[in-house]
Amino acid sequence: MPTMPTLVLVGHGMVGQRFLEALAERGLTDTHRVVVLCEEPRPAYDRVQLTSYFSGRTPDELSLTDAAFIARHGIELYLGDPAEHIDRPTRTVTARSGLQVTYDTLVLATGSYPFVPPVPGKDATGCFVYRTIEDLLAIEEYAKRRATTGAVVGGGLLGLEAAGALRGLGLDTHVVEFAPRLMPVQVDEGGGAALLRTITGMGLSVHTGVGTQEILTGDEDGAVRAMKLSDGSELATGLVVFSAGVRPRDRLARDMGLTVGERGGITVDERCRTSDPAVYAIGECAQAVDGRVYGLVAPGYEMAQTVAASIASQDGRFTGADLSTKLKLLGVDVASFGDAHGTADGCLDVVYSDSRSGTYKKLVVGPEGELLGGILVGDAEAYGTLRALTGSVPPVAPEQLVLPAGAGAPVALGPEALPGDSVICSCHNVTKDAIQAHATLPEVKKCTKAGTGCGSCVKLIGRLLPQSGDKGLCGCFPHTRAELYEIVRVKRIASYAELLDAHGRDGARGGEGCEVCKPAVGSIIASLAPTIGAEGHVLDGEQAALQDTNDHFLANLQKNGSYSVVPRIPGGEVTPEKLIVIGEVARDFGLYTKITGGQRIDLFGARVEQLPLIWARLVDAGFESGHAYGKALRTVKSCVGQTWCRYGVQDSVRMAIDLELRYRGLRAPHKLKSAVSGCGRECAEAQSKDFGVIATANGWNLYVGGNGGATPRHADLLAQDLSDAELIRLIDRFLMFYIRTADRLERTAGWLERIEGGLDHVRDVVVHDSLGLCDELEALMADHVAHYRDEWADTINDPERLERFVSFVNAPDAPDPLVRFVPERDQIKPDLPLLSIGSRPLEGSVTS
Repeated sequence: MPTMPTLVLVGHGMVGQRFLEALAERGLTDTHRVVVLCEEPRPAYDRVQLTSYFSGRTPDELSLTDAAFIARHGIELYLGDPAEHIDRPTRTVTARSGLQVTYDTLVLATGSYPFVPPVPGKDATGCFVYRTIEDLLAIEEYAKRRATTGAVVGGGLLGLEAAGALRGLGLDTHVVEFAPRLMPVQVDEGGGAALLRTITGMGLSVHTGVGTQEILTGDEDGAVRAMKLSDGSELATGLVVFSAGVRPRDRLARDMGLTVGERGGITVDERCRTSDPAVYAIGECAQAVDGRVYGLVAPGYEMAQTVAASIASQDGRFTGADLSTKLKLLGVDVASFGDAHGTADGCLDVVYSDSRSGTYKKLVVGPEGELLGGILVGDAEAYGTLRALTGSVPPVAPEQLVLPAGAGAPVALGPEALPGDSVICSCHNVTKDAIQAHATLPEVKKCTKAGTGCGSCVKLIGRLLPQSGDKGLCGCFPHTRAELYEIVRVKRIASYAELLDAHGRDGARGGEGCEVCKPAVGSIIASLAPTIGAEGHVLDGEQAALQDTNDHFLANLQKNGSYSVVPRIPGGEVTPEKLIVIGEVARDFGLYTKITGGQRIDLFGARVEQLPLIWARLVDAGFESGHAYGKALRTVKSCVGQTWCRYGVQDSVRMAIDLELRYRGLRAPHKLKSAVSGCGRECAEAQSKDFGVIATANGWNLYVGGNGGATPRHADLLAQDLSDAELIRLIDRFLMFYIRTADRLERTAGWLERIEGGLDHVRDVVVHDSLGLCDELEALMADHVAHYRDEWADTINDPERLERFVSFVNAPDAPDPLVRFVPERDQIKPDLPLLSIGSRPLEGSVTS
């Protein structure tokens, strides 16, 4: 019986594992003996998601290798036993253990190694690189024992990943980048500025335009104590992570006499063959025929497919790859595609920049209107569609593709705008037609591998597939919001990460979640905080990262990056002294003032660093947060009632004050509004509120499910002629039942129409206790009332919370120069630039 040819794979990273799968797909594992020599002590794992280890994902969960796959295909996998020497004349590979294997075909997938600048002290105790799981374990152990501050050398992709890891370990984190901006390869000046603003807003300090000259160590222990920078300054730090790029691992190739590129990388042809026809090279160790060394996983996967096809005598060529990429770095979406920097002749830039939200979008358009490329920072929702449209003329004007809602008729191109041959998954080169040949996401992943690489295409794939009956909250959770509420309440889960790991979808566990579920779960935990023992303040611990935009600074974000402040005025009742304080605050801080529809006074135009100063003045005068920024109770309006009005039959002001003080700070699926009218003339408009109260000669009538705005709904009568105690008891039950069962961002009006049985069912539950829940609902509300604390007062008295209220972390006293105002009607209004469309010389600019 003839001996099977032997194929030796040196290296077992992501690209190496993809190569083994490509061999199996072509039946080559049945016709070849396959031997794999792996340097690391564990098989291939998802290096793209490496940082998710610090959010709870285990090394086993990061693994890309199924032991059953290895066994089923007879692959001989040697862990922790790298190739040390290769003898080309005898075609023999010698491993570190002394193992010798003679090959017929050799594939080098040795990847890359971290570049460490040759600075004095680089090998000191406390210096690390960021490349493998073992690196992460070492960083974690050292940080726990010996460091409170960490610095990352390098502000590229891996550098920001490493910074996120240090921040997750609780270290004060610095990023040092020699280039004048972060991620200089992927984004331009404007994108770098948007990224910088967002990252510094998270509490990280960024130092651009400076290099590391020396690592300074302690005299006694020789451990890192500081970094000396090229501008002469010193940066105190107890831990340094070098993430200044990578270099191809081509030592074995050099030693065996293969041709390598001038700047490194094993030279290969279109079939990824080296200068020795029996030897192939794939991934980051190879210099492709176009002269590039590709550091992304997608080109490595293409090279793996090419070599497997070549071994199987099939057609396959790798001549280069698309460098488009979409990542989430420190929670910030960053994407670039096509000719992102606009190198083509005659191209134009279309730029939208919004400093308030850290959003930057640039499209590069050719002379004939064709989309050539682009950069997206902060909002990369359209990445999949835009990348697929690259090279064609979009069906709408390019400026419509970058403007946000409310700023010029934006257009959201759906997947129907994409031609069938558009590549949706660049990691595995899968087209729209190939995806739509399947019915479900798991089927797509299994059959095409689309969505199993970097994951940036998963959302677009979901939109291309038939919509199923899945009622899950989002792609992270298979449960509805109401089901998640019950899980959190019953199991007393006080952490988003714990909930995701225990009850998330298989593909989401150990991840970072999404923009849909994080604020929804944050709201659930906040509403149940006293009952489940969670952090009570929305800016404490993990809760801070889950909040919606406004909650991040306990104020309402406005168009130009300034904020509005709305103090609570219960029932609309305010003394002259308090009115004077509001006027003085508005005058002293130069704020725009307006009476709201909820009988309050809104103060517009506050800079983020001014917020605590404004709150302190208001709190000293007896005001507290009006929660205008939160999905919570806003106001309880009132008329003057029987105290002043000759038609009034009850004291509506007193009742409105009692209700507002009882339910203030109550977090809900959506905002809550209320009103109390002192008679049937309904001057407070109670029947347009989520819960409204109208006085009668015998007590109070309670109306629920009303709504104003774009889809007005008249409230329904729930109960009538109630005493004060009966009224409050029913409202307690109603609100907690709504919070318990509503969907995300569902007002009471929509909830009442959606919930099975409608008003009659709600009445049975909260009035007649048909489900036996009323004692529990009342207890939950009692917990809320007993544990209420003013978020503004708690914040101004906490130095750690106050640290977030700056425009620039590394210049805390500097105001944001882009937050500007112009006069109007004796007050101010925002001065807001929006769009820049220009020729190449205007790159990165925004017109004023």
